[in-house]
Formats: sequence, C-alpha cells, structure tokens
Amino acid sequence: MSLNIKMYLSLWSVLCYSLIFAQTPSYHISFPNTKQFHNFISYSKQSYPLVSAHRGGPTKGFPENCTATFTNTIKYIPAIIETDIALSKDSVLVMMHDNTLNRTTTGTGKIGDYTYKELQQLFLKDTEGNVTSFKIETLDQVLQWGKNKVIYTLDIKRGVPMKMIVDAVRKNKAERNTIIITYNANQAEEVSKLAPDLLISVSARGKEDVERMEALGVKAEKMVAFVGTSEPKKETYGYLRSRKIPSILGTMGNIDKSAIAKGDDIYYQLIENGAIVLSSDRPVEAGKQLAKYVLDKKIKSKYIKLSKN
Repeated sequence: MSLNIKMYLSLWSVLCYSLIFAQTPSYHISFPNTKQFHNFISYSKQSYPLVSAHRGGPTKGFPENCTATFTNTIKYIPAIIETDIALSKDSVLVMMHDNTLNRTTTGTGKIGDYTYKELQQLFLKDTEGNVTSFKIETLDQVLQWGKNKVIYTLDIKRGVPMKMIVDAVRKNKAERNTIIITYNANQAEEVSKLAPDLLISVSARGKEDVERMEALGVKAEKMVAFVGTSEPKKETYGYLRSRKIPSILGTMGNIDKSAIAKGDDIYYQLIENGAIVLSSDRPVEAGKQLAKYVLDKKIKSKYIKLSKN
C-alpha cells in the first residue's frame, strides 16, 4: 500500500471519528475555579463517587493514554482520567506508560531515544495489539482537551522532572481539574513545595502516613489518599474522613477480576464501605454501579452534566 493511500485512510478514520463523537452526548465535569474543584474533591457526607479510568480506559479500537480513548470513556460515565507522562529525547512531555514503545506503538526501543518529531511517525496500538490511526500526544494537548470535561490524575514516569509537570499545568491553566500523583512522602513534599496550591495524590494507608507527610509540609486539605489495591481497614476510612481527605481505592488487578467472576455489584459495595474513587481497568462497568449508588443515595452535583458537545 502506498504512503499516500495510508495517509488518506488515516485522515478518513480521524474524520469519521470526529463526526461520530461530535454528535454523541458525553459526561462533562467542569469547575468555575480551583476552589470549587478542591471543595468538590474534599470528603463530605455527600461526596460524589467517581471512577478513575486507569490509563484513560483503553479498549478495542482505543489505545491507552489517548484523548480519543478519553472521549470514548466519557460517553458512558463522568470520569477521572488517570494518564501517564514520559519524556522524549528532546524533552517533550508525551503520553506513554511503558519505558519502551514496543507494546503500545508501531515502534520499538526506549521512548527516551526518540525525538518528538520521530515519535510522530508512529501509530498507537489498542488493547488487542491492533494498529490504530491515533498518534502519541503531548501533555499540553491532553491538558487542553480535558478542560471542562474531566478531572486528571497525572502519573509521572521515572526520570520526568516534577517541575516540568507543574509548569505544564500552569501554562495550560489546568489547576482546576488536575491532581498530581506521588508515590512516597518525599515526592509529595517536592510537589507541595513546587505548587502548594495543587491537589496531590498521596500513598496513605493510615494516620501515620498522613502525619509523616504533614511533618514535611504537605497540607492535609491538598491530599487525595490512594489507599492501595485492596480494601483498607474501616479505621483507615474513618480517619481519612475525619480529616476530610478523599480516598482512592485501586481495583485494577484482583478486585476487577473478582467483579468479573462474582458480579459488578462489588463496586457498589466498595463505595458503601468508604472509598470515594475507584481506579479501575473496567471504568464503564464500575461506573454503572456508581451511577446506581448516586441514584440510590440521591447524590447530586452541579459540576457534572451530560453534554451534547
């Protein structure tokens, strides 16, 4: 197949995709300002439970860490989008989970060995290894797309300077829908010093973890607690709620597998037990259970709307 025909088919695929999704209703989460975003995230008895779509919710035809995939996800649920950021050879922040290109693109080798221009010659693969028409995007593109649509949790890959992430959030005015993921107290301290006004996802499985980070200057009101990939003790949820710290439970892995085997109502029960956000590889299935919970508990939010554009 000639290069011209390949380019034509790629452009036609993108056009068809654009026409379809331009007419499809989707759930949008939008905040007028940063304060209202933080108030929404902060725990209360009327906290609105949400699914965090792990790597954006990839599925057949839709690659991970790609705005086309994010668009597909919010057709079904209001979503937090968890997405991964790596660094190209020429220091461009790009969306990629793995250190290498082999699994998710038509390329091979380490992502850090390619310039952004070189990366643009590649195409992304979906969850079944099929080549799509979609390309590797930049963090700037992702942050611009997400305005008034989703909440982001940004997962920064090893070797990517935190300051570059904070600067990108500032440049794109994404403070009102962005949470930065950290994995230990030192990372949380670094982000807190760089951007004391931003929300930070912290690894916190109890009182000691929260107090350790507070001792380093991380404010509790800026924390979103990731409590692990298995349910914590009730006391953990109780303590976090007493501090108004929202909790994210990772269901990707064993809990998602249990839901497949035993029924999706597991997700409903996890919220009932104390989680506020479920980070899942099955965002649509989990989201349906959370929608049922919201209806049963008569929870409402003026920040979440079903939009036609």
